[in-house]
Amino acid sequence: MSGANPREVQAVEPLSAPPDVDVLLPGSKSLTNRALLVAALASGTSTVRGILRADDTEAMLSCIRALGAGVDVDWEDSAITVVGTGGTLTPGPVSLFANQSGVTGRFITAAVLAGSGSYIIDGAEQLRARPMHDLVGALRTLGATVVGESLPLTVNVDATVGGRVALDAKVTSQFASGLMMVGAVLPEGIELDLGDGVVSVPYLDMTIAVMQAFGADARRSGSVITVGPGGYTAQEYQVEPDASAASYFWAAAAMTRGRVGVDGLGTESVQGDVGFVDLLERMGARIEREPHRLVVHGGALRGIVADMRDVSDTVMTLAVVAAVADGPTEITDVGFIRGKESDRIAGTVAELRRIGADAEATDNGILIRPGARRRAAVETYDDHRMAMAFALLGLLEPGVDIVDPGCVAKTFPDYFAVLDTLRSTPMNDQPLHVIAIDGPAGSGKSTIAKALARRLNLDYLDTGAMYRAVAFAAISQGIDPADADRVVEMTRSVRIDVSEAGVIVDGIDATTEIRGPEVSEAVSVVAAIADVRVELVRRQREWARRRGGGVLEGRDIGTVVFPDARLKVYLTARPEVRAERRANEATGLSYEEVAADIARRDTVDTGRDESPLTEADDAVTVDTSDLSIEGVVDAIAAHLSER
Repeated sequence: MSGANPREVQAVEPLSAPPDVDVLLPGSKSLTNRALLVAALASGTSTVRGILRADDTEAMLSCIRALGAGVDVDWEDSAITVVGTGGTLTPGPVSLFANQSGVTGRFITAAVLAGSGSYIIDGAEQLRARPMHDLVGALRTLGATVVGESLPLTVNVDATVGGRVALDAKVTSQFASGLMMVGAVLPEGIELDLGDGVVSVPYLDMTIAVMQAFGADARRSGSVITVGPGGYTAQEYQVEPDASAASYFWAAAAMTRGRVGVDGLGTESVQGDVGFVDLLERMGARIEREPHRLVVHGGALRGIVADMRDVSDTVMTLAVVAAVADGPTEITDVGFIRGKESDRIAGTVAELRRIGADAEATDNGILIRPGARRRAAVETYDDHRMAMAFALLGLLEPGVDIVDPGCVAKTFPDYFAVLDTLRSTPMNDQPLHVIAIDGPAGSGKSTIAKALARRLNLDYLDTGAMYRAVAFAAISQGIDPADADRVVEMTRSVRIDVSEAGVIVDGIDATTEIRGPEVSEAVSVVAAIADVRVELVRRQREWARRRGGGVLEGRDIGTVVFPDARLKVYLTARPEVRAERRANEATGLSYEEVAADIARRDTVDTGRDESPLTEADDAVTVDTSDLSIEGVVDAIAAHLSER
């Protein structure tokens, strides 16, 4: 889409079902450009594989060619062969154009310290506006003469030898990374004292990892980085998939309650942005972690407070996830992103408001409160990450248009095509893997279902908590639980999120309250209302459809909600055992009171006209009276394996 009309608008079509896919992503922009520059400074011929084909890569290739490196590009095989300069660059005068690539502009401005003569570094209008002052000051400290404070710059180099320099890294880590990479080919190496408040530290560690892969002596101790002289040796280098790009697809899984896996990125990745999945996990997603693979499973999302100083390229991705979460999210410690390709705080706030969220800028971040979403044409400010992040909202419902979608060519030209691969294997085309657990109060349903879900690595839903949540909502709103019409109307609009973390009702944490005596007395009345059950059954089926299945427990899961469940289990226990269990859980109630309440509930549950408590014909019955939790789970797992 490079070169598209600036007012081109692309509508994002909503997904028909949550995704269940593994996506193939391009190579990391950050690793590609670091590896190309280091290969250009190295002695010998290197091959960099898995490279990113994008405008930023083209900018770096143009510059290293101008500085004397030999470059042979094989886009079809995603490989670039680089004949290095051995640290001796083409003498100036040389003109270097970084286009819109901040990484290229900053790295190359530092790299010319290895040359001699005059170098003119320039870029597109957008790049000219980005900060360069601290890097310029460091170049002057190291002996270069620099004309200008921002692009275009003229850097005059005469026998720069390196040495120690203090560098403010509160705005970007790119200045430090550029100086680190050139430091290895300077006669005295380089030592950087970055002081306090260093941003994006994982990117510094990534730079060190690339340098070390090419044989350099580079290490970091806190905010001090030491690079010894000695140069680089040519290597075969494999670039990982781009973790920043992966954030959009992991976020899509979280937002749609689907599953998206990315190979090539895992616990052993050198990219700090893989830490984005940790934030999704805190919001309610489930993460599968392997050394070279990460998979995100979506779930009910909640707001969090997130310090994103070290993963700042994913701020906008988290912001759109926050727009569909339950409760506010505050992103902190990222004030420096105002100086990126766009003002990413002001732009993100403006576009979140445009789509209906309540967002505001703070001193060093963004506060986001979800709101009713509305149709909007999202402005992108010629910033690729704005376009990619906000497109995710269009996967949920129609009416999200992206203005100037071609700006994604800067780092991910095929973004919208890859986004469409989320439509390839929808979950509702696959059989649901549902395990239904039913039984009376006190039979151990919740405890066993949770343990079984953990054993089988499945999601878990306590459907009884949903009915309790409805009863809680009715009581909270002053509605008589026996007033069927008002309870049904309220049920259709109430927001309920049930997870192992708790129960949220219209944004209120009701985890404790739904187990109180008032709700316990009302829940059987509410659950007997036919249209309440119809609405909650719909939500239960939707919950399972979005996950491809799960472990669900209640009183009619195998008989009504999922009559085709893969396995139906009916738990029971002797009345006195059930009463004793509930008495141990209850506070302020005697055994006799609990036993009477259980008997009352059994009568109501088995005698109601709508979905009475009964054992499915093909259910497996397990008496839990004398079994441990592990023993019950073992028995159920054995039945499942037989199936």
